[in-house]
Amino acid sequence: MTKGPAAPRALSDDALSELLSSQQFGTLATNKRSGHPHLTTMLYSWDAEERVVRFSTTADRVKVRQLRRDPRAAVHVPGGNVWSFAVAEGEAEVSDVTTTPGDATGRELLAMIPEAARPADETAFLEQLVAERRVVIRLKVSRLYGTALDIDG
Repeated sequence: MTKGPAAPRALSDDALSELLSSQQFGTLATNKRSGHPHLTTMLYSWDAEERVVRFSTTADRVKVRQLRRDPRAAVHVPGGNVWSFAVAEGEAEVSDVTTTPGDATGRELLAMIPEAARPADETAFLEQLVAERRVVIRLKVSRLYGTALDIDG
């Protein structure tokens, strides 16, 4: 009889944080008025020290309206295989719209970009954020959970 893979194992808080740090894309879940989930794949930035997941989006998006009405949200991040993942859940807040190049929201959005990927012309980038009416979604994480599957060979 062949032995199948072991069952997925729960990940520690540190391992979950590391998985969140190692990825760039996750699926943000917000709540529709009907109670059904609204799912969106998003680029994110994880701040392990603050336990905050940050997303950049525009002020007119459905997810922004939903979070202003009901701040409960979660983000699902895949790991190395279908059985490996991390989920960060908590309450989200939406920043003010960036209205002046270099304002607090614009600087926060700029800080979300890894140093190596920062725009050469920060002034033009900050102006673009204003034109797009960008905001920051800050998911303040109250719970992390997830699993990993150890596969030999």
